[in-house]
Amino acid sequence: MRLTSIALDCPDPLALAAFYQRATGYALHPGSGAGFAGLTREDGLHIGFQRVEGHRAPQWPGDGGTTPQQAHLDFDVDDLDEAEGMLLELGAAKPAFQPAGARWRVLTDPAGHPFCIVAR
Repeated sequence: MRLTSIALDCPDPLALAAFYQRATGYALHPGSGAGFAGLTREDGLHIGFQRVEGHRAPQWPGDGGTTPQQAHLDFDVDDLDEAEGMLLELGAAKPAFQPAGARWRVLTDPAGHPFCIVAR
């Protein structure tokens, strides 16, 4: 078994795909549109973004269960401070709760999904 795709619910697939495309450099899938957009890495891994009406952003570190984190992505980076600065400029946010700031950091994408950047 091999993982080939990950999909995130969101209110605006093209906007979220643009954020992650600028952050990762992955190629925009040619079939991307308003209802579903995707990015493809060189090895074929696909990250999809699907439109959900009434989407409620997950909460970090959690809000007692009504909108839990659900899932998150981790990205290896060479320099945590540099990567964090670039991602914040692209539209990410940095929650106050940071359980391991020296080794990894939690950010949220423009749709509210938490993701981590991890020192390589």
